[in-house]
Amino acid sequence: MDKTIIIAFALTLIAGLSTGIGSLISFFAKKTNTKMLSFSLGISAGVMIYVSFVEMLPQSFRLLQNEFEKAGSWYTVFAFFTGIILSLIIDKLVPEKENPHEVRFVESMNKEIDKSKLHRMGILTAIAITIHNFPEGIATFVAAYSNLEMGIPVAIAIAIHNIPEGIAVAVPIYFATGSKRKAMRLSFLSGLAEPLGAIIAFLVLMPFINNIVLGITFAAISGIMVFISFDELLPGAQKYGNHHIPTYGVVLGMAIMALSLLILN
Repeated sequence: MDKTIIIAFALTLIAGLSTGIGSLISFFAKKTNTKMLSFSLGISAGVMIYVSFVEMLPQSFRLLQNEFEKAGSWYTVFAFFTGIILSLIIDKLVPEKENPHEVRFVESMNKEIDKSKLHRMGILTAIAITIHNFPEGIATFVAAYSNLEMGIPVAIAIAIHNIPEGIAVAVPIYFATGSKRKAMRLSFLSGLAEPLGAIIAFLVLMPFINNIVLGITFAAISGIMVFISFDELLPGAQKYGNHHIPTYGVVLGMAIMALSLLILN
């Protein structure tokens, strides 16, 4: 198998399984470190927004314009908003209370006395994360396969974004069952949706890969990541902390992405 494909799969797997880091945090932290989570989510959003608008979307324009000339710009814009609509549909399929991007605090779960309610919340949140992470796995794999310098920061950003999702699964399961093993297992399993997305991308997209497929995929992935940033990461970051903290994180995330692209290119 091509070395690039193996690396792309590995990055997607690491990004997905970072939900397990969230579960570890929930076991050992008596109180949620809201400032750190807020700042981290801001960094993740900054990386995704920058790479979407500065790297992936311009590449899509270039690839599709080379194939279709002026019409290529229309195809790029259409694919970009198709990615946003896809993310919006997936988000709407998940009930708000079980949405994995709703803020969960370790200390508040410990006070919850309805164990069956907590258990149900954890299970449904795990299912919701599985649904959410599937297109993220496709995005990470395609980005890493087509351009490793771009794929690595994207994988890191999605990994950071997955840590609070791991908390959202593990905390209610742990306090409902008292089992760290069960909470961690469910948290890790929910993250496996991302490598599953990578496998689907490999089986469906790779046999037909060309400039047109790459251009459309880059634009759609940009739409997905922009939606994740503005609908999930930034609102979640502001719930964890005041608006200044995630803003600083966004700026730092953009700077990190910009410097990595300048150094690696």
